[in-house]
Amino acid sequence: MPDFSRRVVEWFRPHRTIPVTPWRAKHRWDLAPKRVAILTFALILFGFGESLLVQSHLGNSPWVVLSQGISIKTGINLGWATLLISAVVLLLWIPLREKPGFGTLLNMIVIAWALQIGVDFLPLQHNFFSGLIFSLCGIMVVGIASSLYITCGLGPGPRDGWMTGIHHRTGIRVGRVRLGIEALVLVAGFLLGGRVGLGTALFALLIGQSIAISFGVLARLTRQ
Repeated sequence: MPDFSRRVVEWFRPHRTIPVTPWRAKHRWDLAPKRVAILTFALILFGFGESLLVQSHLGNSPWVVLSQGISIKTGINLGWATLLISAVVLLLWIPLREKPGFGTLLNMIVIAWALQIGVDFLPLQHNFFSGLIFSLCGIMVVGIASSLYITCGLGPGPRDGWMTGIHHRTGIRVGRVRLGIEALVLVAGFLLGGRVGLGTALFALLIGQSIAISFGVLARLTRQ
């Protein structure tokens, strides 16, 4: 049993870097069918994971808090609000001289669509414990999805590209840029009426580890 436990711990050990996978692109428009299929699946999974957080009723991730706030104020659904924000953020790439890839554009469309489908079909949770399960599952799913779409190498999503663009132009550390953006988005979303709660805090605390663990599993699965 101790041997088995060690193997399980080793299997789920977080990875420190982005692993090089067999489906990694040589450039942002390197569109092999398998790579595009993995990317599309990952983005659908990402949107579904975000919808689990929304339906947990315990609080959303910061960007979905903003989407929900805009949805409440304008009357458009959550998917359209998400797409609108992605389009605006993509415009903010222009002064930073960032260039989108195929994955950037697909990210905008597929995540918004999958998020709305998930919200439409998943039941809203009114019990704390079932909501907590939804929230934790959502964080896990978003972590897996992030590791898959990042390792495709077809370009960052609009928000990630904005973050790295600011980092490259200003020299401010990526972590600080990310923290500043997330805090600004969270406050704006909260003021507009987006739901902030335990799920939001759990997402902030656990999403990095979820992605790192998923990177580790991917690295071990694809190791030659």
